Amino acid sequence: MSISKKDPKIAKLISAEEKYENETIDLIPSENYASLEVREALGSILSNKYSEGYPGARYYAGEIYVDQIEEIAKDRALKMFKLSPTKWHANVQPYSGSPANLAVYSSVLEPGDKIMGMKLDQGGHITHGLPISFPGRIFDFAFYGVDEKTEMLDYDEILKIAKKEKPKLIICGATAYSRTIDFKKFAEIAQKVNAYLLADISHIAGLVIGGAHPSPFPYADFVMSTTHKTLRGPRGALIICKKEFQKQIDRAVFPGLQGGPHDNQVAAKAVCFGEALDPDFKIYAKQIVKNAKALARELQGHGFKIVSNGTDNHLMLVDLRTLQITGKDAQLMLEEIGIICNKNTIPLDPEKPFIGSGIRIGTPALTTRGMKEKEMTIVAKLIAATLMKKEAKNKLEKEVVKLAKKFPLE
Repeated sequence: MSISKKDPKIAKLISAEEKYENETIDLIPSENYASLEVREALGSILSNKYSEGYPGARYYAGEIYVDQIEEIAKDRALKMFKLSPTKWHANVQPYSGSPANLAVYSSVLEPGDKIMGMKLDQGGHITHGLPISFPGRIFDFAFYGVDEKTEMLDYDEILKIAKKEKPKLIICGATAYSRTIDFKKFAEIAQKVNAYLLADISHIAGLVIGGAHPSPFPYADFVMSTTHKTLRGPRGALIICKKEFQKQIDRAVFPGLQGGPHDNQVAAKAVCFGEALDPDFKIYAKQIVKNAKALARELQGHGFKIVSNGTDNHLMLVDLRTLQITGKDAQLMLEEIGIICNKNTIPLDPEKPFIGSGIRIGTPALTTRGMKEKEMTIVAKLIAATLMKKEAKNKLEKEVVKLAKKFPLE
């Protein structure tokens, strides 16, 4: 029996969401469209399985095929970053990015140890030390941010903070930073203060794999990434660590923070990693950056201020203070015409995070749909017309639907 007959209420909502995604422009940098093959694995019979432990060392019987799937996922995870299994180890079981970061912390640190991460309001993630987060309650966090004038990372200043704070682990990586991260410089800073280095590449993993952003290897001791965003797989995460930390990482994930892995999710990750190994993925990754740069330029041409004056990756922050509207207002205005983005704080933002003085926009999802620089010109025009109230809302909504339908989802 199909879901439409078994549970028509949920089926109707799923169908409505599919139509909605097809007719809107998704600019949220952390969202993307997984392939039919990834979704097929995610919705497969593997959802029935329970497999506490690791391949060859499970607590349940009947894991012959699950073990093979997980080994394939681990092998592909290393291959897509061009890593040797004799020097690096991959754990593909983490349910998502937040517990994966916590697993890294707990693998080599004790409660109360100091971690240094990026300030939330300047590009960092909640797991990088927000006091109300679980890691923020367990560990002692110190923070670095961006230069007030350039709105970019100042590595000399980061070194000064590290020498003063003496953290045991430093996190490099961000959720709202549009510039290239110099992993080598972060490694040098970590070495000078005898700290471990964790690269959180959740947002840029696909760009790293595709050669559109420098790699954190071999500089970081630990690399954590989610498996969606620019990697466009299922919602989930993976951890790659130097071989010497294999036991600590595996124990931190299971039994430290999780029970049995979601085997359907692991299979979907394996499919996603296989897609990332395809030569076409490099073309995709580089087009993401081309589109982001084009969109930033076009928005600047319409008079918008882009934080740090541009982007090197897949996203940008738009400072809306000159328009005298908040990020929250802009998000709602754009959503009304079918452009989906998120409100966001900007560096040294006077507004609270739930209001924000800017919006965060990115190009991974539109690039997956096949859009290129030409379409970024149209998107920028639609954003400007909406936020500057140059055209009627119903007209703009029709233009959004028209553009979206030219690039249907799989």
